[in-house]
Amino acid sequence: MDRQDPVVGPPQAVIAAALRRERARAGLSLTEVAHRAGVAKSTLSQLESGTGNPSLETLWALCVALEMPFSRLLDPPRANVQVIRADEGSPVPSADADYRVTLLAAGQSHTRCDVYRIAAEPGHTRRSDPHSPGVVEHVVLAAGRAMAGPADEPVEMRPGDYIRYLGDLPHIFEALEPGTWATMVIESA
Repeated sequence: MDRQDPVVGPPQAVIAAALRRERARAGLSLTEVAHRAGVAKSTLSQLESGTGNPSLETLWALCVALEMPFSRLLDPPRANVQVIRADEGSPVPSADADYRVTLLAAGQSHTRCDVYRIAAEPGHTRRSDPHSPGVVEHVVLAAGRAMAGPADEPVEMRPGDYIRYLGDLPHIFEALEPGTWATMVIESA
């Protein structure tokens, strides 16, 4: 059985390589990508050199600007069988809430379906700006309680509950109990 251990610690090197690759693919300058994403050019330069410490919000904005799925930033080549234990992976924190997302699996280029683990604590709502057109999010709550879904009509979730909503509209995830975690699947058109 082939197994590749997940990247441990912040994935700056993987993110840096992916940003450089995707910016070159899009044929855009550093200035243009920074402008489209609403981030400072110096921030993007640091991220591309592997010295920045990005927030989830900054990375999502860059993905939207580059018209790419978020998973492409974090997903190095993998073996045929992969195991990521509950305490492993490379969580990316939110700047606005006690919320971390860990990429578990990125869909192949023809499937465009990515799987994440969400870990969140009560106190602040994680508000997400709309993603690319056609994105749909699926969330299954594993532990705790949360409010999730469209920003204008979130739903209270308990362990085992499932919600599906359009990710190309503003949406939220708010932990209501300590130790809240969920599995999220992002489906791209």
